[in-house]
Amino acid sequence: MTPVELSSTVLRAVRRAVDDGELAVSVPERAQVVPPGPGGRGDYATNVALQLARPAGRPPREVAEILRPHLGGVAGVARVDITGPGFLNITLSGREPALIAEILRRRQRYGYADGPTGQVVQLHHPREVRAAVTAQVLARILRSQGAVVRVSCEIPGEIHGEISPEISCEVGPDPAGSEPAWAGPLGVTVDAPDAHGVLDTPSPPDAPPSPPLNITLRPVPAAQDPIPLGRDAARWALLHPAPHDRPRITDEHLVQAERNPLFRVRYAYARCQALGRNAAALGFSAAPGDSGAFGHAGGSGASGDRASASSTLLDILDALDTYPHALAAAARHRAPDRLARHLVTVADALLAFQHTVLPLGDEKPSAAHRSRLALAEAAGTVLAGGLSLLGIDAPTHL
Repeated sequence: MTPVELSSTVLRAVRRAVDDGELAVSVPERAQVVPPGPGGRGDYATNVALQLARPAGRPPREVAEILRPHLGGVAGVARVDITGPGFLNITLSGREPALIAEILRRRQRYGYADGPTGQVVQLHHPREVRAAVTAQVLARILRSQGAVVRVSCEIPGEIHGEISPEISCEVGPDPAGSEPAWAGPLGVTVDAPDAHGVLDTPSPPDAPPSPPLNITLRPVPAAQDPIPLGRDAARWALLHPAPHDRPRITDEHLVQAERNPLFRVRYAYARCQALGRNAAALGFSAAPGDSGAFGHAGGSGASGDRASASSTLLDILDALDTYPHALAAAARHRAPDRLARHLVTVADALLAFQHTVLPLGDEKPSAAHRSRLALAEAAGTVLAGGLSLLGIDAPTHL
């Protein structure tokens, strides 16, 4: 369904509500349909309820509640949610196969820019562990969005704001004669091409040279030495909080329990790998498609269970669909924590969904099971790609 077709569908829903006596308004000539904004979900959103609230003499959310069933029963519409003051968020049916196929085609480069944008960024950071890790990860994220990035580190006694691109505090000895103690254990590198982008990425053909964007990163420093946590937990402890928040360097990051977000993210990836192994043992493989109605694999089941399972399906589709937006926002706001938090969202959605993937008891693998396995594989791909950008291992077993 195209946006124009969906706009007509929204207007027909208004017309049905008017004809049924639920709304006393004139049907507008057009209904705006756009991708959902922050806090939205699904494929499209419309503000038609806010548009009709004043002439209807009702609060916008009440108008939205009236319109929701008229939209939800339409062919091609999988779900309608109400967000904010009364926005109708519409999820279309049939988006799952295309989304999963796209993720599995692009693998860990899902969410990356299609090519260089010509933007040149010079990141500069203090000689401090959190700033160095943040700069390294932000450089990877910016490169994923097509930017050319250089990273430089202050030297002792340097005046704030002066940039010395040739100084690298992670590669080779520093001017004082020794490498920072945290560089090796935390895997910090600067100005080194890696799997996330090449330093000298060319500009697009015929594009004028872009002046460098100079950015000095000064996140709130860690109050304790993160090295005792080990590389993965230390990096997460430094990257997961917002830059203006002081990181908590505690053993909580090592706890293998649900309250630890790093554990949930890594455990979710390990579960994806286990689902693939178990499916292979049962003789079926992943195939993008429609995950189907829910009993367990489309069979019988309590209506509440089916509704809950359908909700978890839409939650994981939304989390995967919005990953490119989260990656772009992390680059735009110079905030790797946005990527870390989105990985937690993907992990939580996957952990809630995983129980529907494999057949139960004497149940035979179906097309729905193959589709759900493909969805789990796509979620694992996104988790692995995001963890790689953060410089954190994705374990096959946990």
